[in-house]
Amino acid sequence: MRRADTTRLPYPCATLKELAVSPDQTLAFETDCHIFDGCGFPAPGLHSFTFEPIATIGGFELNKPILLALLGTVVVMVFFWAAFGKAKIVPGKLQLIGEAGYDFVRRGVVYEALGKKEGDKYVPLMVSLFFFIWMMNLWSVVPIAQFPVTSIIAFPAGLAAIVYILWVSLTFKKHGFVGGWKNITGYDKSLGPVLPLVMLLETFSNLLIRPFTHAVRLFANMFAGHILLLIFTIASWYLLNGVGIAYASVSFVMVILLTVFELFIQALQAYVFVLLACTYIQGALAEHH
Repeated sequence: MRRADTTRLPYPCATLKELAVSPDQTLAFETDCHIFDGCGFPAPGLHSFTFEPIATIGGFELNKPILLALLGTVVVMVFFWAAFGKAKIVPGKLQLIGEAGYDFVRRGVVYEALGKKEGDKYVPLMVSLFFFIWMMNLWSVVPIAQFPVTSIIAFPAGLAAIVYILWVSLTFKKHGFVGGWKNITGYDKSLGPVLPLVMLLETFSNLLIRPFTHAVRLFANMFAGHILLLIFTIASWYLLNGVGIAYASVSFVMVILLTVFELFIQALQAYVFVLLACTYIQGALAEHH
């Protein structure tokens, strides 16, 4: 067993796990080895999402994703504190940016889904979710960090659980115990003989499928995007040898294009997550027919 050396990787989180190799096998990420040098291509995989603990605090292990999540939380909090801590009638540049982001979520997402009257009370939560998720996604293209925290399923699952608990509690608070179950199961006596089947499907969909897809949609997009970036970034380094340089340049162009595309996807996924959360809340508050 040999520990992979990632110090020469242009995308340093590519390998963070010990890999088993034969004594005569040379891995590209362990030396200055490239294609045509008898090296194997260090293809990224699940090991690219495994990190050794940086420190242990009170029995809890602190690794890179957790550190980035904590740092991201601080970044978002400091940004809004700096933008609105001493708000002025004539906003400065930072306040103007903060107001634009806040207003986008409030008017473009919450009000559109819930209306102004019902939506105002949920604006702080949705703004927090949007910017937290966006920041967690953005770490993927930040130098040194280079890892999207939301590509670890635990983080999207935790956020989806918050929305799920809120949705269920609002459903029963709004409609009562019997009405809440009618809302969840899609009870409608006009459906006649197919009503039991519809109720079974709706219950399964709302209580199990909904939170699962809410979390996996965010996780899968960030996971796949990170893998693609790793493949082309590592390939750019690996192909830097002889005629492979021509291919390395093409691979590097792909890195740039994918990075730009990821910037769009990162914001889009934060938007979709919050939009779905608002849609679920709207369903909980809607009158049952």
